[in-house]
Amino acid sequence: MADQPKIAMRCEGLQRYLGQDEGRVHVLKGVTFEAHAGHVYAIVGPSGCGKSTLLYLLGLLDQPDAGKIWINGQLMSNSLDAVRTAARGEHIGFVFQFHFLMLEFTCIENVMMPMKKLGRLTPLQMVERATRLLDSVGLGDKVHRLGTHLSGGEQQRVAVARAMANQPTIILADEPTGNLDVKNASLVFDLLTSLAKDNGQAVVLVTHNPDIAHRCDFTRPMRDGVFV
Repeated sequence: MADQPKIAMRCEGLQRYLGQDEGRVHVLKGVTFEAHAGHVYAIVGPSGCGKSTLLYLLGLLDQPDAGKIWINGQLMSNSLDAVRTAARGEHIGFVFQFHFLMLEFTCIENVMMPMKKLGRLTPLQMVERATRLLDSVGLGDKVHRLGTHLSGGEQQRVAVARAMANQPTIILADEPTGNLDVKNASLVFDLLTSLAKDNGQAVVLVTHNPDIAHRCDFTRPMRDGVFV
């Protein structure tokens, strides 16, 4: 019997309310989910169904009102802010629809930022790793180019390289191709998923793009705060 892939992330019974008083909305209504290393998961559904809220909880950017989250087998939900911040830097890579690059910095400087924050590599090791990552996303000839001098597709490829910087356990992607044309969307998706599979990372992405969702290993439709 083949070995089961490692569970990179798991959540159980996640509940989340947003707003106050009569404006209070029950956004997530007991979501349970797990992501295995080396697999790509698409979360799909109409706007307002809770997809992005779930991604923010899984990324430890927000805390659930109830329920639990484990990353790499370690219980992370409702832990101290410092612990959550450290776990984000070590275990989670983010790719957003709007790449959030520091455009006044070069490609290589952007990719090195998470490594500097984690502080595990020497300056030379950081340069070498960032150069390799940029080469892997087809930007090996543009490592010293400023973000302002890149196309939208190139900026998103830098964001993919940056997400991989600390060899995270899981990549969380919120509409990572939503701002790109069809050709660049396909290219960015292929790069993101092939790099993650090569490194044994789990990818969880939120998308409205049916073509992208269809190419994932698993698709989880969401509606009204639960998987359906």
